Amino acid sequence: MTELTPFSGRILCDFASELGEGPTFDPATGTAWWFNIKGQELHELHLDSGRKTIHPLPFLGSVLAVIDPTRQLIASDQGLFIRDTGSYALSLFTTLEDKPGNRSNDGRVHPSGALWIGTMGRKAEKNAGAIYHVAGSRVTRLYGNITIPNAICFSPDGSAAYFTDSAANRLMRVDIDPATALPTGDAVVLSDESAAPGDIDGAVCDADGLIWNARWGAGAVEVYKPDGRKVARYAVPATQPSCPAFVGAKAERLLVTSAWQDMGDGARAADPDAGKTFELGIKVKGRFEPAFRL
Repeated sequence: MTELTPFSGRILCDFASELGEGPTFDPATGTAWWFNIKGQELHELHLDSGRKTIHPLPFLGSVLAVIDPTRQLIASDQGLFIRDTGSYALSLFTTLEDKPGNRSNDGRVHPSGALWIGTMGRKAEKNAGAIYHVAGSRVTRLYGNITIPNAICFSPDGSAAYFTDSAANRLMRVDIDPATALPTGDAVVLSDESAAPGDIDGAVCDADGLIWNARWGAGAVEVYKPDGRKVARYAVPATQPSCPAFVGAKAERLLVTSAWQDMGDGARAADPDAGKTFELGIKVKGRFEPAFRL
């Protein structure tokens, strides 16, 4: 097993989210965003000043993407919404599926401006979810029978997509059209982690093509080469890290969200930083997220 590097970072935010997820960074404003899905909250943190705001939501939000300086796209259990950054007003953009028992989970914008977004059952019911491709308001179902969609990210040149069903714990790779983000072949197993501790959760792909994955249940962020070889493991001071995001003026730092979901009193006492948001404390060659194209 790849050696685990001890944690050398810091707590960026000590608010303990039940299910911290979907972090992203807007370099135009120097602001990190993430969700407390179960708490129906959108968290906003200005990195330089440390100014923190929690925005209540009328739904279970999980993914945020910038559209332009005045608008954001939010994925939720009720569909995709456009959020006005000045008034905080929300307007429905499009629905994903007619399954009231489902919610959105992991997702990411491709360099083409299209969104890949996953759905799942609210109680992680087996095979209840799917992964969708959203280009403008056109929604295309890519993969069905997904239990917990995660690790959605794209190679720097936009020619490959990565994803997983955390219930199966196999990191998948598929060739895609760089101009549209639609698959051009069959998905193949890049790394089979089904026998390893913890679950493959959220992921980002850096400028060198390395895949940085939060390992839920194992207290680590793990790094894969594009050929699937695991080359590094970094400790996170919470058992359930959920998703990383590149932050900083040059996308040179790594933020990691976490969760205390499904922990009893004893487990939470043994894991006092569960649900907090961290900076990993290492230099990375990150990339800023593309804007979603309406």
